[in-house]
Amino acid sequence: MSPTRLLVPLSLALLSACATQSKHNVTVEKLSQCPVRLDSGQNLILSLPSNPTTGYRWTIQDSAGGVLKSLGPEVYRNPEDAGIVGAAGVSTWRFQAFTAGTGRLRLTYQQPWAPEVPPVETFDCAISVN
Repeated sequence: MSPTRLLVPLSLALLSACATQSKHNVTVEKLSQCPVRLDSGQNLILSLPSNPTTGYRWTIQDSAGGVLKSLGPEVYRNPEDAGIVGAAGVSTWRFQAFTAGTGRLRLTYQQPWAPEVPPVETFDCAISVN
């Protein structure tokens, strides 16, 4: 069998996998995208603007633990094209919907050493899983 004949079915399989993957992940980047409805097994990717160099951090207050499970720790990335030391970046968390029900994904943005000071920003998103 020629390599070309193998390449076409392989390419179609990869395209199909990519299409399935995008439906499998739901990305939320702002509060206006809430509430979020997920099917069991779908992944929720939460990305929020962040700048830890200022001392402020996002802290999860409620992870909708009854319906979502964490797929790992927060990942912070600084845009490479910013070119400015201390420039803001993005904090990202990944969760997977594992059971039907509802919950709230709540985070606060504040300096961890000053919990008595009200947060400068909050994120509170209703989550429902089918």
